[in-house]
Amino acid sequence: MLRRALSTLVLNKPFGVLSRFTPDGSAHECLAKYVPVPNVYAAGRLDAESEGLLLLTDDAPLQARLTQPRAGEPDVRRWYWSQVEGDIDEEALGRLRAGVALAGSDGAATLPCEVQRLEAAPPLPPREPPVRQRKRIPTSWVRLGLTEGRNRQVRRMTAAVGFPTLRLVRAALELPDGGPPLSTEGLAPGQWRAVTPEEARRLEALKGAPRTRRAGRGRGGRGRGRSRHGRQRQSSPSPSPSSSSSSSSSSSSSRSIISSSSSSSSSSSSSSSSSSAMRACGEPTL
Repeated sequence: MLRRALSTLVLNKPFGVLSRFTPDGSAHECLAKYVPVPNVYAAGRLDAESEGLLLLTDDAPLQARLTQPRAGEPDVRRWYWSQVEGDIDEEALGRLRAGVALAGSDGAATLPCEVQRLEAAPPLPPREPPVRQRKRIPTSWVRLGLTEGRNRQVRRMTAAVGFPTLRLVRAALELPDGGPPLSTEGLAPGQWRAVTPEEARRLEALKGAPRTRRAGRGRGGRGRGRSRHGRQRQSSPSPSPSSSSSSSSSSSSSRSIISSSSSSSSSSSSSSSSSSAMRACGEPTL
């Protein structure tokens, strides 16, 4: 029972941390420092310079539903707070809402999305290291709700309208059932929690009909069957989460992230094949 309860986690990913459990040769830290739970993988990615909500799961069908939705499946909306360089105007906001062409090989126009300027900075702790700002150039904050996930999409969108992103935080994950969004409310950077029983029920419902997925080679989050130190992983009870909250407090806190901003499974016996499938269906980083 404990193993199933901890199969899906919400992490508040800090700045400078990769969305994977093994190093990539850069100076960035990886998730293994923050999440000592075996066999979970990121269901969607954030680049190292982005912060906020990262869902980790050992449920391959759930990861596939979140990162590679099938045609006709209801949208999952990801909410972001973006601090941009400059005093963003309504013209730029309108272009973002309508969709903008992105530079690069996948330069087709983005899908229409929800965008709103925030009158005040969102309730975030200072970033470490601090955001580098030019003294004579103001900054502003925008809130974006996206239903697609292309490589570094938010950063490329704001740059395309002339307002480069300086700080990017994924604030919440809104499921199509109309319930409160999943959020990092109450989690300091680097802290995580297990999803609540109600969140687990909603995520299970999101998967819908069973999928068949062909396992393949992915970019990898963990080595197959081995720990980050190269030792064979052993089955053991998962440690207690660094932070937790009740279902009711999580629901009210999650709703406040959206409303306040706008006003201003796989079992252990199949873990090997599930891990291969999850490594194969990573989402582009944002």
